[in-house]
Amino acid sequence: QLQLVESGGGLVQPGGSLRLSCAASGFTLDYHAIGWFRQAPGKEGEGVSCISASGGSTNYTDSVKGRFTISRDNAENTVYLQMNSLKPEDTAVYYCAVSRFTLCGLRMSGYNYWGQGTQVTISS
Repeated sequence: QLQLVESGGGLVQPGGSLRLSCAASGFTLDYHAIGWFRQAPGKEGEGVSCISASGGSTNYTDSVKGRFTISRDNAENTVYLQMNSLKPEDTAVYYCAVSRFTLCGLRMSGYNYWGQGTQVTISS
């Protein structure tokens, strides 16, 4: 059974760090770009970051550039999102998703499998 499971969310103070994980079971991520998306209360969902199937290409939304780093370990069938210098505006439910394509983009329409999400709350 195909499953994506996010983990690593939590409550941290501004300036803190979290590392999100997206683990897949039932299929291999090797041939798919993977994206991280987030949705804050009352706001539309947005693409945060993505990584190509090879891992050689990454993309970030402007608001997280220099603070977030996406990576993948195909041997572990897992994708990570390292989030540093977190801000209150990063508070959201974070979702990972599997793209139909090998190259990545931040539009939700390119992704057809989604995890259940993990809550990230940045607050003092």
